Amino acid sequence: MISFHFLNSLGKYNGVLLDNTTRFTCKGKPVHNFVTSSTFSEYTVVDVCLIGCGFSTGYGSAVNTAKVKPGSTCAVFGLGGVGLSVIIGCKVAGASRIIAVDLNSDKFAKAKEFGATECINPKDYDRPIDEVLTEMTEDGVDYAFEVIGNTGVMQSAFKSTHFGCGKTVIVGLAPSTATITFDPMLVLTGRVLTGAFFGGWKGKDDVPKIVSDYINNKFEFDGLITHRLPFEKINEAFELLRKGESIRTVLSF
Repeated sequence: MISFHFLNSLGKYNGVLLDNTTRFTCKGKPVHNFVTSSTFSEYTVVDVCLIGCGFSTGYGSAVNTAKVKPGSTCAVFGLGGVGLSVIIGCKVAGASRIIAVDLNSDKFAKAKEFGATECINPKDYDRPIDEVLTEMTEDGVDYAFEVIGNTGVMQSAFKSTHFGCGKTVIVGLAPSTATITFDPMLVLTGRVLTGAFFGGWKGKDDVPKIVSDYINNKFEFDGLITHRLPFEKINEAFELLRKGESIRTVLSF
């Protein structure tokens, strides 16, 4: 089975692993890897579905990188599979308010299913969303997570945190040429801006622990898989993704 996720700047990946080789051949010719993680061969070595990337990245961003504390307030910008996984992490960590932010209100029901306490759409307001969040939470949220890869949203997330102790975690992957600027005073007062890669986990040691926690019902993420399709319908799966109608589509061989 294969779970979909996108990396930025796809063009820079040339279809080989770090040692410049491929693991598979067909009739003596190399079969290249898709963005260094998989191929469409009949047999391949793949990461654990969901836990291999998307879920672990979002969940770990909350419990590892941000270290969300019980009773805290969180804002999650972007409600795709990774963003919803952040929400799961915030809930497991004991956050009292988890505010989900997205331009697609159709995603709000799923966000609440995973633990969001409130959902807001920036299009419903005539002022910057960081001002809305600051007003909602009286001085800003304790933790903000940008899970889109949009530098403008990164700035909004940063400004939505408490001016003296807020922490913003950049989870979304922006284009490789993108840059971000902000007022230095936003940092000087005490805000913290950091990033998260694979949620701060070490795959060899931590993935088995995450699997164990799932088996022991520490969290539930089955709902992240919204569609299961045969491999022959791969184009349909991509179309669902483009339309924002799927979270994770799993293709079965």
